[in-house]
This record gives sequence, structure tokens and C-alpha cells, in this order.
Amino acid sequence: MSVSVLGSGAFGTALAISLAGKGPVTLWARDPEQAQMMQNHRVNSARLPNAPLPKAITVTSDADLAAESEIILLSVPMQKLRSALCAHSATLRDKTLVACCKGIELTSGLGPVSVIRETVPEARAALLTGPSFANDIARGLPTALTLACADDAIGRDLQHELSTTNLRLYRTADTIGAELGGALKNVMAIGCGACIGEGMGESARAALMTRGFAEMQRFALMRGARPETLMGLSGMGDLVLTCCSELSRNYRFGLSLGRQDAFDTNTTVEGVATAKALAKIAKAEDLDMPISTIVSEISTGKCSVGEAMRWLLNRPLKEE
Repeated sequence: MSVSVLGSGAFGTALAISLAGKGPVTLWARDPEQAQMMQNHRVNSARLPNAPLPKAITVTSDADLAAESEIILLSVPMQKLRSALCAHSATLRDKTLVACCKGIELTSGLGPVSVIRETVPEARAALLTGPSFANDIARGLPTALTLACADDAIGRDLQHELSTTNLRLYRTADTIGAELGGALKNVMAIGCGACIGEGMGESARAALMTRGFAEMQRFALMRGARPETLMGLSGMGDLVLTCCSELSRNYRFGLSLGRQDAFDTNTTVEGVATAKALAKIAKAEDLDMPISTIVSEISTGKCSVGEAMRWLLNRPLKEE
């Protein structure tokens, strides 16, 4: 099957590089000038400068050309997914659309698969998520991800088509669990980064990760996810990676909050909007989501990291 990647950020470019080992890939960039530079110079100097583009990749700013492929990977930020789908809905219908973003839409509280189903109902929706850094994938380093698709037959086809020599895909029909695992771990990564940035130590980070994972499970199970999904790559696997590495944008953002450093406003930090969405849902539905709520508070400057940690530590004692 033919494959296109919509979105030429670091992750979209890395996926295109990996998939190019199997055949032609079309990589869509919104900016015509950027697309032409990438096509001519064979590198994404702005987002992934040390990864040459194989000859099998065609870079274009023509969305209609990119939409001619049978499988289309949507590597756009979560909060821009709906607008991108609406803008190109006529050409994306009847396609297999695989979301490659993580988060919860702030306005609707929906995950990426749900947004696809709502905006392009004729399309076949799936999700690619899990512990992965763009540089690792682009360098050909071994990476395992979760492919979530409610239709098992389509999921099996996608698993075959999108697995590469360095990219191993595990299949699940639990799109809700995969959506929420990938979304909520970003919130916890901000919290862990803030914890380390504030100088609270590794033990505090381990506690925050563990209690954060319990919070992730509670929320996901309430939404109908399967417990085993959260224990897999899209939940626990992604949580470990993003809470422990400065390659994670969400973790770096948390570090900057703890250290009171400036942070590049051009860097997408999906966990900020997701934390806001979770805090809103928790308040509306009277859910116990203390870490998500306090991450939303520190991310928006409503309280300091030190105040947040003291509030968490002083909550009433309880059973684990």
C-alpha cells in the first residue's frame, strides 16, 4: 500500500525515513518553501538536521498529492488535528488515517482516534503511539510501538505495512486505552521534570511516576479502557521514557518550571493542554486527579512547583 505522512516535524520525518526502507513515501510539509528545501537538500534541517532523507521520500506541500496514498499518517500536534482534518476532509475520506499525536483535545476532551471519527467519519481510524524519540527512529535504532485500531482486520494490515526493520508494532483493538496512555503520560512527564528541576530528587520522581500511573489507570478504566493496555507500550512504556529523559519535550518543560528557566515557546508541549483538559474533566465529574490537576496549575503559572509539591505531600493519608 502507498503511504504518506502529513506533518514534517521531527517525528513525522523520522517515520517517513523508517518507512522509506520499504518503498516510496510522500512527506507533506505545510510550508512550500520548507518542502522545497527538504526535497532539494534531502534533509529536514529545521527539525531533524542529522538524518538524511532517503531517495524514496518525496517531499511536497501539495496536500492533495499527499492524500492520494492509501495509508496516511497524521503527524500533527493534537490541538491542531481537528483543523487539519477539516481542511482536507474531502480528500481524506475513504482513506486509512493513522494518528501519530498524543493528547486530549482541550475543547472536546476527545483523543485523536475519536477526533478522526468525528471529523472524517468515512475514514478508517487508527493510532500509532508508544515510547519513541524521533532521533532513535531516524537513526534506525530499535523501537517498539502500539498500533491501535478497533477493526482487527485493518489493524493486522496496518501492522504489516507499517512495521519496518527497526520499528516493531504491537497490535491492539483498545483505541481508548492507547489514546489515554499516550496522552496522560505527557502530564506526568511535566510533573516529573518539575520535581527534578526543583531539586526534589530521584526518590520523589519515582513516587510521582508511580502515583501518576495509578491516576492514569483510574481515569482510563473509567473511560472504558482495558487494564492491560495501560501496562503496555502506550502506557507504562511511554511513561518511563518521557519521565526520565531530557529528550522529552514535556519533561524538559517541567524542568524549566522547576528551575524557573525560560522555555522555547515554539516547542510543542502537548501535556499542557492535556493537563488543562484533565483538570476540567476531573472537576466536572468529581474525579480524584490530584497530579493532573496540580500539573495544570503549575503549567499555567497559578502556583509554584514548591507549592504544588507541598500540597501533594499534605493531602490526607490513604491506602495505596
